[in-house]
Amino acid sequence: MEWTLAGLFVISALLLIFSILKSTRAAKVEHNQIDMIHISTMKEINSLQESIRNLELDNEVLIKEAGIHLSSEEKILKREVLDLYMRNYSLESIAEMKQVEINEIEKIVAPYQEMKDEGRKVVNEN
Repeated sequence: MEWTLAGLFVISALLLIFSILKSTRAAKVEHNQIDMIHISTMKEINSLQESIRNLELDNEVLIKEAGIHLSSEEKILKREVLDLYMRNYSLESIAEMKQVEINEIEKIVAPYQEMKDEGRKVVNEN
């Protein structure tokens, strides 16, 4: 009886050690997978940031080459108005949101209305 209990105790100790070793190996593998995912995500983020920087520089070059002089407030206003217009907000609602006269909104949107209307004509002609 004593030998049986001692044997069972030794077997349970060995199984416990085996279980701990197996779980630490699995944890290491999982940790390595998480590290690889983190590294690939960071590479993608860096790539996107680089693309954004390049687009911003290209934009600045185009603005300088075209000779357009806009303040940062004017750039922001035009960007926001154009965004709202492209999302099909009415000119009146854009003017109300931005607290600007509708004539100013029409001036900002005018170059883009022709492009937007032309696309509709081509699609509807078929």
